[in-house]
Amino acid sequence: MSSDFQLDYASLDRSRWKNLPPPPGFSIQPTSSAKHPAKQTNKVAASYAALKEKRAWDLAISPAKSLPMQAFMLYMSGGGVQIFSMGIVFMLLLTPFKNVAGMNAAFAPFAPASSNSTSWNTLPLQKLVYVACNLLTLSVGLWKCRSMGLLPTGTGDWLAFETRGQPPEISL
Repeated sequence: MSSDFQLDYASLDRSRWKNLPPPPGFSIQPTSSAKHPAKQTNKVAASYAALKEKRAWDLAISPAKSLPMQAFMLYMSGGGVQIFSMGIVFMLLLTPFKNVAGMNAAFAPFAPASSNSTSWNTLPLQKLVYVACNLLTLSVGLWKCRSMGLLPTGTGDWLAFETRGQPPEISL
């Protein structure tokens, strides 16, 4: 299927487009970055490093940011031992362990270029906060297990392991 319609760009009059004023904010003069490119690249590298550190802090506190939503889910699941509440509690108990196990891989994109991205010594403060926030999530899950009666916290839970003394025998 051929088309009889063709555009001929060579016949356009370019002279009327050359007389247009520049758009607002446009400057023909060279910018200061062309005069000092080394200074500009240092500034860009520093801002990029600061942005990576900020993103690392965002990742470090992300488990704490999800706590209100998880607490609401625990509240809505109820206090009984049903499959829905057990699934939510299992997820809440398993997620911190998975997060801590994959911590170095999670923080690798935010590591400075001069260091090993998967080392424990890279971004230590952010990783410490990350572990603390995951421990907080784990404690909320354990609290829910306790409130559901799944953790043995009372003395009645341990009666099978107590030994009973000999009863005193009195004969008359």
